[in-house]
Amino acid sequence: MSNTLNKAEQSCDSRQQPSSTIDVIVEPRDSDLGGFYVRRALPTRQKRMVGPWIFFDEMGPAQFSAGEGINVAPHPHIGLSTVTYLFDGEMLHRDSIGSYQVIKPGDINLMVAGKGVTHSEREHPEVTARDHSLHGLQLWLALPEHHEQTNPAFYHVPSADIPSVNADGVSLRIMIGEAYGVKSPVPTPSETLYAEARFDSGQKLTLPAAEELAVYIVSGCLNSDGEQLNARTLVVFKPEAQPVIKAQEPSHIVIIGGSSLGNRFINWNFVSSDKQRIEQARKDWQNQRFDKVVGDEDEFIPLPTL
Repeated sequence: MSNTLNKAEQSCDSRQQPSSTIDVIVEPRDSDLGGFYVRRALPTRQKRMVGPWIFFDEMGPAQFSAGEGINVAPHPHIGLSTVTYLFDGEMLHRDSIGSYQVIKPGDINLMVAGKGVTHSEREHPEVTARDHSLHGLQLWLALPEHHEQTNPAFYHVPSADIPSVNADGVSLRIMIGEAYGVKSPVPTPSETLYAEARFDSGQKLTLPAAEELAVYIVSGCLNSDGEQLNARTLVVFKPEAQPVIKAQEPSHIVIIGGSSLGNRFINWNFVSSDKQRIEQARKDWQNQRFDKVVGDEDEFIPLPTL
């Protein structure tokens, strides 16, 4: 397996000027997901959350040889929703409420953990048996306090049902929330925005209004308010800003934002406004009191030590 990221290719013009709209630019850190490296933009020391978004990983792009691939054994979550979105490749989602779903590029896969769920992320054997690639994003949405103890649920919206729109010539998909006059069918319990935009060189886009807003540059190079925005950085804007970004070359970004939910605690795969719930979830997983993944009952990821 090889990740194709080349650090030397991340930057466009590195000259920067002070920005009146940018709060912080996060340089993601690499994290090993069982031999497969991802870049983690949230949470970091610089920024814990953007609106309800509390976790942001870019997976790949990576090339896997036959016999290798994504193989994440069953593990638990509470107090959040997982959101998986692929640019390339496919994944197989199973969970403890019986969901069995292949995720393909452009689909939105949203699993509400609520009071507790277990899931696994693997690949079909026929995919693993050949050389293949994978590239995508996995994010976590913190739940509002009155939804943290809800029953787990699962939603899958295929690519064909995700609305597209053209704004100032820029091609966009609105995966979650509402922007540029279109609304996603994906349900969320709080004000949330998740969108994808692809630019030709020279195109400009006014970003949608949101209480909190950030863009992640998947590829390319852009400029906002005199500051360069390089590939594989998370650019967090100041509250209530509505910046204009311009592509200096063909570029691909995702936009995240929404209303703040206040402070959340995070420990391993658990998110909550209440530390005691996290402690209880740790004990429950340690003692195997979570429901098992239907059809994937034999393995599990052990509770990490503190």
